[in-house]
Amino acid sequence: MPEAHGPGLEDETKPADAAEPSLQDDPLAFPSVLLGGLPITAVDRRSAAALMIAIARRRRHDSRPYYFTSANGEVIARVHADPRIASLFLEADQILADGQPLVTASQWLCRIKLPERVATTDLFHDVAELAEKEGITFYLMGSTEAENPKAVAAIRARYADLRILGHCHGYLTGEALERKLDEINALAPDILWLGLGVPREQIFVHDFAARLANVGIIKTSGGLLDHLAGKTRRAPLWMQKAGFEWFWRMLMEPRRLFWRYLTTNPRAIYVILRHSK
Repeated sequence: MPEAHGPGLEDETKPADAAEPSLQDDPLAFPSVLLGGLPITAVDRRSAAALMIAIARRRRHDSRPYYFTSANGEVIARVHADPRIASLFLEADQILADGQPLVTASQWLCRIKLPERVATTDLFHDVAELAEKEGITFYLMGSTEAENPKAVAAIRARYADLRILGHCHGYLTGEALERKLDEINALAPDILWLGLGVPREQIFVHDFAARLANVGIIKTSGGLLDHLAGKTRRAPLWMQKAGFEWFWRMLMEPRRLFWRYLTTNPRAIYVILRHSK
């Protein structure tokens, strides 16, 4: 990934007219834009899926998997408020724009425009379609003990030829977690989808990635598995395109999300306006 940038640091992104790099030359060489102090990869969904497949076929030579994560307005706000969370995101090899407001902001504030939103709930299907054809293997970790198997069953029903090597919920601790780490590493999936929520999934990567040297790539996934299990519903398409999916989520879970969005949205707007280029 390009050199990490924290809030207020100078950006060294490529010029706007730079040609899109070849995956064969350097799979990680996509340009990035600085949004709210985070380097966001300027890539569309299809290219992001192809990038993940290309990376999954490679293994790092420094004893840890590649690490892809995603950012939205809430992440921008939390990164700016907490340097520890910022450092966790800046460890990622790629940060994808999982929020339409980031795409819109880039069009007004940045030299390079983000081509489109790369929502993990959509990207998963792009990657699964390619993985099914090319034999790329998955492991699915996250959600609750009840919802995780529902998500896996839904995936298998939709992608009959997809190779899912294993799955587990996201609330393991102690010796159970230690055994699960060894199991995942022994299975050596090409892609580990990790849905623990921010910042638990980023902390997990920081703490345990070195234990998973046989994994190709870890992609943090937030509430992906809950969505696949049918526990949560996506916003109508017009709300997604307008950048108001956060509002839909708040309507679905007002007691959990109202105060969160009330505090993070204004901060995100300020940070994006102040620390983008």
